[in-house]
Amino acid sequence: MARLRGEGGCPWDREQTFQTIKPFLLQESYEVLDAIDRQDWPELASELGDVLLQVVFFSQLAKEAGYFDVSDALAAINQKLIRRHPHIFGDETARTEADVRKRWDQIKAGEKKRPAALLDSVPRALPALVEAEQISSRAAGKGFDWTGTDQVLEKLHEELGELARATTASETEDELGDLLFTVVNLARHLKVDPEQALRRSNAKFRHRFGHVERELGIAGAAWEETPLAEMERLWQQAK
Repeated sequence: MARLRGEGGCPWDREQTFQTIKPFLLQESYEVLDAIDRQDWPELASELGDVLLQVVFFSQLAKEAGYFDVSDALAAINQKLIRRHPHIFGDETARTEADVRKRWDQIKAGEKKRPAALLDSVPRALPALVEAEQISSRAAGKGFDWTGTDQVLEKLHEELGELARATTASETEDELGDLLFTVVNLARHLKVDPEQALRRSNAKFRHRFGHVERELGIAGAAWEETPLAEMERLWQQAK
């Protein structure tokens, strides 16, 4: 990467900045998730290499600016792992996964400058689904939460009713947002990762829709001329 960025290097690489390569890190991270979902392990190795490239790229930019280099990034994560696992590298004891998470959060809280407000610690730039999960988790950690899944389901039905009663585009957007936020909270209470749950549903839809498309192609039928009932039959067949 130093050679690509140096004199006589690649014109494209030489022009990049922290801001311009940010989207590639996000893209490569999602491609890692896709490889895992497909259990394509050779592809996962390749995609992890692509993520590592982004780490090297950012580190090279930082080195050129005099901020740090890649060895500093590696040292930082080594130190963090040791510091946040005192039950492994120190004298403390943690018998359960819950004990580990509680101590991890305590140590993490002591490492960082306390934000002005609790939710300020959640970046606004996160994807909305992840942001919703994190801010609701932070609030729940302070006791601001439903006491059980039944209460969340009641809230979900309440939000559905409010969405049905919305009369303007603005109201519809607001109520749909509230509904989605409640669904994220329901996932948290059910101990389900909402991002992964949605990715699984997306994959199922792709598979079933692809089956309908293939069957219509085999039959020589056009979408516009196929009754919805026939599409539904093929959909159920795919299920």
